[in-house]
Amino acid sequence: MKSFLLRIICLLVFLAPLAAAQDVIPLYPGTAPGSTEDSYPEKEYFSKAWNTEVVTNVTKPTLTVFKPAPELKNDTAAVICPGGGFMALSINSEGNDVAKFLAAKGVTAFVLKYRLAHTGEDATREFMTLYASDRQKFRETVDKVIPLTIADGLAAVTYVRQHASNWGVSPDRVGIIGFSAGGTVSAGVAFRYAADARPAFAAVIYGAAGRLKDFAVPPDAPPLFVAAATDDQLGLAPESIALYEKWTSAHKPAELHMYAKGGHGFGMRKQNLPTDHWIDRFSDWLELQGFLKK
Repeated sequence: MKSFLLRIICLLVFLAPLAAAQDVIPLYPGTAPGSTEDSYPEKEYFSKAWNTEVVTNVTKPTLTVFKPAPELKNDTAAVICPGGGFMALSINSEGNDVAKFLAAKGVTAFVLKYRLAHTGEDATREFMTLYASDRQKFRETVDKVIPLTIADGLAAVTYVRQHASNWGVSPDRVGIIGFSAGGTVSAGVAFRYAADARPAFAAVIYGAAGRLKDFAVPPDAPPLFVAAATDDQLGLAPESIALYEKWTSAHKPAELHMYAKGGHGFGMRKQNLPTDHWIDRFSDWLELQGFLKK
């Protein structure tokens, strides 16, 4: 009996941090602003095309909270925006795995599921087909949802700032990081925030930021971190360089890491390349900016 109770206690201790990591918060109380009440369900599955877990058909945006251990915790928070061409979310490599890394550094992390274009059985193959063979149709598919994704990013930063005391973080230390399409969200927030949604920092990782080229850098723009690979298969490397140059031309703090190899979508994947360590450089940058101090 004692042995059984001991096993139960050990199991509960093991599961406790996992349960804490799975707090899921609806971003809006009802139907998201600008959307209609859609009937199709959100879907999560392993994509063979992308070789990773993905989420598709998001109509009800949420934040999944990853809390650091009490002894590690500082008062910084980060909203994480996975990528996936506005048709899917690479939920682990560009979401949950990033959140776990940041939580280990004491940062309270929030993985954002933002609204996506409606797709069929396999969104990742649908994306690959459209992007490769019918770029016009791809643009028509995603253009309607992109303003909604940026609105979700702004709402996410606003929500975390307004409820900062719930997680013991400072409202003035809430940043945002995004990957690929999520980089559009992150950059959009960095360009378009109001006072209650100003991110303390912004990071854009191989982001599709070209759509925001006509926006001016805000007078009180947050520090910016940018990383990408020169051999990005989607040709987005120049957009990362242009975003960095736009920030520095406005005399705002920015850091750029442009890797020779790594392709698009490296996220937290291990490829035995220097891109494997971009997250360490991001951590160094956060420390330099003072965001890892307790």
